[in-house]
Amino acid sequence: MQLGILYGISVGTGDPDLITVKGLRILQTVDIVTFPQGIGDKLGVAEKIIRQWLKPQQTTIALDFPYVREQDILESAWQKSAKIIGQYLQQGKNVAFACEGDVSFYSTFTYLANTLKQLHPEAIIETVPGVCSPTAAASDLQIPLTVRNQRLTILPAMYTVEELETALDSAEVVVLLKVSSVYQQVWQILQKRGLLNSSWVVEKASYSDRKIYRNLQLHPNLKLPYFSLLLIQVC
Repeated sequence: MQLGILYGISVGTGDPDLITVKGLRILQTVDIVTFPQGIGDKLGVAEKIIRQWLKPQQTTIALDFPYVREQDILESAWQKSAKIIGQYLQQGKNVAFACEGDVSFYSTFTYLANTLKQLHPEAIIETVPGVCSPTAAASDLQIPLTVRNQRLTILPAMYTVEELETALDSAEVVVLLKVSSVYQQVWQILQKRGLLNSSWVVEKASYSDRKIYRNLQLHPNLKLPYFSLLLIQVC
């Protein structure tokens, strides 16, 4: 029996209409639709985005990807999910993995696909690109992310102050993902450099209930959710 295909489908950052026509077509024609499991009893982000597009006859599976940094725990989760998907592929069924944002942009799908290839080297994997959070945030702000020859630096997470200082010294535009836990530190650096008025925080980019904070001089102590980013125009 011919193996099914695993599709990594980018579904955007929150607005269900941001999925591409190609992504939607594949999503609605596969036998099995998978996505990261939400925390606790909550729906996952990708599941919320796609649920209105799914058909009743499709099988949906929430896969457990823990929010931890321990490599052994993560690898165990990738192995478990890859084995689940592999069983369906061996039955000749096509499987979609709905990925928040873009599948190639700091995505869990990368690790899942690599693990599946290790277990099933003959597996066919295809990806569909989509909207990622920096471009969605720029759209919400109604500004270009970059122009002309501006250099862009994106920090997926900031663990030391020096990382931000280096980025601000070397790029004209800097985007900080996962900024909620370090916002006060970042605010102090931006104040020191006189960049508070050319920086914005976007909370839940592209969602109907998104929040935008401008003129950060007025917001030194924001309490932000996990899905928040900070965009800085250095010059």
